[in-house]
Amino acid sequence: MHTRFIVSLLTLPLALSCAYAQETSSAPTVAISGFGTAAMTMSDTDKAEFARPNQASGVGKTARPGVDSNFGVQANIGVNAWLSFTAQGLVRKDAEDDFGAELAWAFAKAKVSEKLSIRVGRIGLPVFMISDYRNVGYANTMLRPPGEMYAQVAMNSLDGIDATWQENIGDTTISAQLAFGGSRNGIASGTGVLHLDTRGTTALNLVAEHGPLTVRFGRADTTLTVNDSSQLNSLLSALRATGAGYGITQLAPLANALSVDKKKASFTAVGLGLDWKNLVVQSEYARRKTDSYVNATDSWYVMAGYRIDKLLPYYNHAETKSVGHVANTVPAACPAGYPAACTPTLQALSAGVNALNAGVTQSTDTIGVRWDFYRSLALKVQIDRVRPSGSAGQLLHAAPGFTGPVTVGAVALDFVF
Repeated sequence: MHTRFIVSLLTLPLALSCAYAQETSSAPTVAISGFGTAAMTMSDTDKAEFARPNQASGVGKTARPGVDSNFGVQANIGVNAWLSFTAQGLVRKDAEDDFGAELAWAFAKAKVSEKLSIRVGRIGLPVFMISDYRNVGYANTMLRPPGEMYAQVAMNSLDGIDATWQENIGDTTISAQLAFGGSRNGIASGTGVLHLDTRGTTALNLVAEHGPLTVRFGRADTTLTVNDSSQLNSLLSALRATGAGYGITQLAPLANALSVDKKKASFTAVGLGLDWKNLVVQSEYARRKTDSYVNATDSWYVMAGYRIDKLLPYYNHAETKSVGHVANTVPAACPAGYPAACTPTLQALSAGVNALNAGVTQSTDTIGVRWDFYRSLALKVQIDRVRPSGSAGQLLHAAPGFTGPVTVGAVALDFVF
């Protein structure tokens, strides 16, 4: 469905370019570029696995390349001064537990005027400061984006349309981007890959650049649907059946509140970047809200680094905290006169609701160094101290009762070509 949607959208800029472009006899231009990261990552425990957001598995004491390694190729075809096509393929470990290829971008771009451009197709979802280049290690100071922030939105791309307006006001450049569309994304879970469908997504991205300072505000609104989770579907069915069977009226509304079926969700974020002389600073704060069991969260990080010739040592602190839950209205016991099996059934349902409703609170302190030792190559060494609170946090496959902390070390070679 989304592939057909992209193909149909790709024909729209051609009409726009015919309307606005002057005729030109120049031949199309083709540019091929790429990026990648070759990395080894490990932690100090086998009681849990450290992974990037939306990866099905991670690493323990044995160093492995899967967490932080990737490879991408991008093709840009310039038809004329007004029309171009871009496609980007990416190979990495994500929701599937192996290296898989994905079509990250596939869009046509029409330059309507010097200030306005329109893209249609598969575009990056502009919800973070580094949304368009979060997978390009060479373009970022840190070895990986902070998981506390970047795990809050599972969608990387949007199948739809966006428009970007750019205006210069004195020495300040203002960019306003408005995007609309939908997506279907594989989500890693303990029971396999689930699929998250978003519809009617709107995203606003405002960026102001003044010399070395960048300030950003972003907002995305959408509706979420997950209908292939056997664990979630079983719990919701049991709540409705038990409520109907025993006459407990609050169980059906609870099931409706927990479900992820066309539920509204929003993500609001502000960010700041500074690259002044030898000082590098980057920070973001965001709040996620949904009308389902997916917890509302507050997340933020602050990174600071200082260049010393070709070396850039840096420090980062990141935190995420769940701030909203669906109220668990399962009664502790059935009134007298109900069958003996009623109360144990309610207790099991309550435990299931609590497990589904559990939030993630975690912080990470990071130290690292980037060494730009050669043109288009950067070597990075990074150590993270991950501290979940009350649970395993974002760690995967944790042993019962394990709550960390965990120390993670990684070495990565980033390159572009």
